[in-house]
Formats: sequence, C-alpha cells, structure tokens
Amino acid sequence: MIAEIYTEMVKFTTTILKFGEQGEKTGWSYINISARLAQRLKPDNKKSFRVKGMLDDHPFNAVALLPMGEGNFIMALNGTIRKAIRKQKGDSLQVQLEVDEKEIKISSELMDCLADEPKALEAFNKLTKGHRNYFSNWIEGAKTEPTKAKRISHTVWAMLKGFDYGQMIRSLKNDREL
Repeated sequence: MIAEIYTEMVKFTTTILKFGEQGEKTGWSYINISARLAQRLKPDNKKSFRVKGMLDDHPFNAVALLPMGEGNFIMALNGTIRKAIRKQKGDSLQVQLEVDEKEIKISSELMDCLADEPKALEAFNKLTKGHRNYFSNWIEGAKTEPTKAKRISHTVWAMLKGFDYGQMIRSLKNDREL
C-alpha cells in the first residue's frame, strides 16, 4: 500500500474567534478552517489531523485541526501561541497551513511506567493517537525531571481511572482548589 502524502499549502487571512459556553471548548480561542480549505489540505478527510505552518510570522508544527461538522475544522490557539503572535479575539491573522506528517514519538519513560501497570497500558492504548500525543507532549514539555516524573505519575493514575487528557487536567485543577 502506498501512503498518501499531502503537500499543498493553503494561505488565507482570518479573524481569531473565541467560544462562549461550548462544553469542553468553553473559552477556547480558535480560527475556522472552511471545508473548502480542509479539502485542499487533506481531501475526503473528516477526522482530526495535524498541521504545521505560520501564523503571521510565527512558525508552528504538530497542531491539530478539529472537525466541527459539515467538513469544517477549527484550530485552537492556546496561550503559548497567542502570546507568541501577540493577538487575541477579533484580531486579523495571516495563516499558512500544510499537513504535518511527522510522527510524534510517545515518551519512552511513560511507556516504561505503563508497562508496569497493565490496566493503565491497556487504557492508554485504547485512546486515539491524538489523545496519546496530548499526554506525551504534556510529559515531554516538563522543564524539570521532578515535574516530568509527577506528570508521568498523573498520567498512569488517569489511565487507571479511565480519564482522557481533559478529564485528568480538570481533576488536577479541582484537587488544587481544595
């Protein structure tokens, strides 16, 4: 089987939006990617996929486009990205996107710890690739070894509880509020 490679880059200008009350997306800043543009990036695809490119003059990679129905997608703009581009809701943004085919490697330390907890490993392996990447990126983003170890521990705990990444983060925030 030959793997399809998507190489088209799309360029457009858009406005940064922000969700009001929208379930788990409440408060997210994002940009819309129309069905027409998404088809140019990855034809006949309705599932989340990663892109790379530029937001104004800021390069980025491995950011997921999330399906919103009828072929439309959104790209969430987290705090790190918003700070780098120095923009917020209502601001205009120059966007260049192309599919990011680079494979994300799951944290080897996490996989070693999950191997010691078969139920946690089973739960982790049932997650979508994108959700496994959320956990791994969070762990690998730690600036110190103690923080990395704590994040691995939280991830194993979350898998044993059957939590996805968002549930784990909300639970950890709620614990800190006590």
